[in-house]
Amino acid sequence: MIDGNAHFSPLLGEMGILTPMSVTFPKSPQTPPRLLTQSVPLSTLAPMEVRFRPETEAQLQELASKTGRAPNDLIEDAMAGYLEELSHLRSTLDSRYDDLKSGRVKALEGEAAFAKVRRKSKARRAG
Repeated sequence: MIDGNAHFSPLLGEMGILTPMSVTFPKSPQTPPRLLTQSVPLSTLAPMEVRFRPETEAQLQELASKTGRAPNDLIEDAMAGYLEELSHLRSTLDSRYDDLKSGRVKALEGEAAFAKVRRKSKARRAG
């Protein structure tokens, strides 16, 4: 079993991350307190345990051994790549939906689209 977050320090300060601070001036009857910076809540990463099927874990351990990289690093890279690809796909789908909705492109009925692809494929093979 691999701890998917083992390389993160639980203390933000140890990681060199500074959190915003609120600064107030002393209260007086004429001057209400003012904030110099806006306080922003920061999310913190909780340790995460990822369970794999034995064959998946064996593949991960084998790849880690072959590459000399830590399993946690391989998992981090794989998830980052997957999330980037998913984000790109989502953006593409949103764009295509907007094109359909605005009328810039016309939707094809499924069978008509497949028939068109078959005709093109047949023409390529014949020509």
